[in-house]
Amino acid sequence: MRDLIVQAFSWALHMLLPARGRHRGPSRSAAASTYSIPPSPWSRPWTGPSSDTARSIFTADEARSLTQEQRERFYATAWAELGCDYPYLAEGVHQVPAEVHA
Repeated sequence: MRDLIVQAFSWALHMLLPARGRHRGPSRSAAASTYSIPPSPWSRPWTGPSSDTARSIFTADEARSLTQEQRERFYATAWAELGCDYPYLAEGVHQVPAEVHA
């Protein structure tokens, strides 16, 4: 039993680690990995609206007299004018669920 374990372990090491040294035979060259690591999204500066822009939208005087539903739609429209998505839930608005139910 020990022999079988040692042989399996030796085979696994031989497959994972390349042969080195001058007395070893030439090893099979492994295919070089061609995938690249995508850049981190945190390495780029924030491209969204500034805090002043967000503050001006959420504290707009014309939104104060609106109902909650109208206010949410006002916010969504203001963000859409800037080219940003603002997800909101309101009665009669149908959104596609984000998760998949299997």
